Order: sequence, then structure tokens, then C-alpha cells
Amino acid sequence: MLYLLRYGEIALKSEGVRRRWEGTLLRQLRALPGVERAWGERGRIWVEGEGLEEGLRRVFGVVSFSPCERCSLEELEERVVDFCRRKGFDGGGTFAVRVRRTGKHPFTSPQKAAELGSLLLRTFPGLRVDLDRPERELFVEIRGGECYLFSEVVRGAGGIPLGVEGRVVSLFSGGIDSPVASWLMMKRGCETVLLHLDVSSFQGPEARRRAERVAGILSRYHPGLELVVREHGGFLRRVREFLEGRGEERYTCLLCKRQMYREGQRLAEERGAQALVTGESLGQVASQTLANLRVLDQVCSLPVLRPLVGMDKVEIEGLARGIGTWEESSREVGGCRAAPSRPSTAARLERILELEEEMGLA
Repeated sequence: MLYLLRYGEIALKSEGVRRRWEGTLLRQLRALPGVERAWGERGRIWVEGEGLEEGLRRVFGVVSFSPCERCSLEELEERVVDFCRRKGFDGGGTFAVRVRRTGKHPFTSPQKAAELGSLLLRTFPGLRVDLDRPERELFVEIRGGECYLFSEVVRGAGGIPLGVEGRVVSLFSGGIDSPVASWLMMKRGCETVLLHLDVSSFQGPEARRRAERVAGILSRYHPGLELVVREHGGFLRRVREFLEGRGEERYTCLLCKRQMYREGQRLAEERGAQALVTGESLGQVASQTLANLRVLDQVCSLPVLRPLVGMDKVEIEGLARGIGTWEESSREVGGCRAAPSRPSTAARLERILELEEEMGLA
């Protein structure tokens, strides 16, 4: 089977960047199971192989693709009739012909579309033209002396090729938000390392197992995706006891999260990553108010990227469903038992620094 693939942003880049990114995309396509051949040609990518649809949907940089058939310009009319018969055009109904050309020809794209449409009306009398909302569509791409016929356009993952923008570390609970944030950064070309801070002593072992399952789903988009798990429960117990002794339990989540940022930065230094990614959305929970995000940012010298910051919960959940993480991410694993009943929503950075200095964290 031959597939025609389309990319978007790659075409807008300078010649050198476009060539480099297209090469990255081709390497990733060739690594898909079932791919026999992949090559680029004048703004399009072509892939040959069997059973590739699911894999192609998950390759970042592919905006859309179409299973297609190839023929010469001389064979076009004969092949169009045969192709449309196999696609059910002989059953009647409304249709449209869409033609796109590359190269020099003695006809325009609209002229060729009208010509092929007339041929189909003569061959299949039950058809009616509807260019706005047709029941069936025939697409024809004419590139020089070769033609490509297809009847569907399948949406891809979009974005830009994985890895072209470097590497990031993503704080990863496996809940609804952090997988979506991680996926969005993958879509923007970032090779991603997932960091799960294990607080099983306060949440139970199912949280870690959920993170592992959700990471497995994301690995369908990111071959070789690494999930790093580090124990965090001991630190959280220490923080909880320290703050309880001072009657300042309201700062538990902030001190815990700042330590997660430190762990993320350490891992980023180990892996050569250039930024930290979180699933925080402004105002969603107490630690994600604007004041508290400022307190969190202060502890990390790396850029902290928050792709969900302007989204509401409904938007994030919609993305999770589309990505395929929703079912696993939404499984109940229990809340963190260390969380205070009345967490601080507007902590003063000076007070947080004082507390950390007392704990020996400064």
C-alpha cells in the first residue's frame, strides 16, 4: 500500500531547517513496523508498507495522510473510473472531485476536476455534484506525469518531528494533566524523559502502577520513551513532620513540589535536558495559583514549561481522550494523605525560603 503524507510547519522553515526536519521525520517513519520504503518529494512524503494506519496517526510532524493509488497521466481517466467504482461511486449520491497539481500542464486544476467530474457523471448516472457537502470525494494529485488517487484524508498527530527541539524532563504523576502536558511537548518536537516521584507511602502502590501504564500509552507516540521513578515519600514524611511541629502544615504541598522541581532539574542535568515540564493549569488547585507558581519557579534555574497553563479541565480531559490516556489516567488511585486540609494559596517566598533553610534545603 502506498500512502501520501502531508506536513505543515516543516514547509514554512528555511531550506536548511526544512531539509533537516524532513530527514528526521523520514528516519522516524522508516522505523515504523511494516514500513518498506519512505521518501520525500517536493513538499510531500511517500511511504510504502502494509497495515500502517495506526502507526502513521502517531508520528509527530504528519498532519494528515491518505492511502492512495498511483498511475500515469495517460492512464488517469481509466483508473479514475475503476477507482471510483471500487469506492462505491456507482451507488449514486453526491460527489466532488478535488484536483491539485505540481508542475507544468496544458490544463488548470479546476479544468481537470471538471473534466473528471463529467466523466464520472456519464459513467455513473446516479451521481450528483455537490462541492460543499458531498457524500463522496475523489482527490487527485498530479505531479508532473504521475497521478495519485485517494478518497480519504486521515488526520495525523500534527506538530513537528520528535526531537528536533531538544530534550525535556516532565514531572509525571500519570493522572490526567501530566500525560497531556508531556504529549503536547512531544508534539512540539521535544524528546521527553518522564520523572515519576513515588509517594506510595502516602498514596498506595497503585499510583506508581498507573504512571507505568500511562507511560506505556505515550510510548506509542514516542518510541523509547523513558520513565524514571524516584522515591519521594521519605522527603514528604520529613516535610510533614517538620511543618506540623510549627503549625504550618499549609505549606506542605509547596515544599513537596519545590523538591520535585529540584529532582527534575537534577535529572535534566543527568540527561542533558534543557527544560522542565509540568501539568500545572493556572488556578486549578492551591499550588497552582499565580502567587504559588512564582514560588515554585524560584527553585529551578531551568525554564519551566506549562503547556496546560491556560486550559480548563474540560479542555484537558478532551485532549486526554483524543490521545488515548484518559481511561488509565482517570482511574482512582487515592489522594495524597499528606495534603493539608487548608493549603496555602498565596505563600510568601521569603517564608518558604526560611522554612527550607531550617530544614537544610537552602
